[in-house]
Amino acid sequence: MATANVVEITDQNFADEVKNADQPVLVDFWAEWCMPCRALGPIIDKLAGEFEGKARVGKLDIDSNRDTAIEYQVSAIPTVLIFKNGEVAKRFTGLRPEEDLREAINELL
Repeated sequence: MATANVVEITDQNFADEVKNADQPVLVDFWAEWCMPCRALGPIIDKLAGEFEGKARVGKLDIDSNRDTAIEYQVSAIPTVLIFKNGEVAKRFTGLRPEEDLREAINELL
């Protein structure tokens, strides 16, 4: 579920929100039933606020958007992909510390 600074990304809007974005985009692949995904949620929200205007942050529910999850070979969640110029620049699988994600975004700015 998206919050004020977190975009809800779907199979339908993926190209517009991620591939065609003019700034780095962090995409959190998650599911409602996934406890580690829920634990990562507040970190994603915090980073979205921190990087507002510099990088985009979105969440993609893999249960509702299987095509994109399959395209990017997401086989375990949470998986966080950070895109730059429409391509995957960084990939994290599993619950990762906030600082790892922050550093990865900063490297791409």
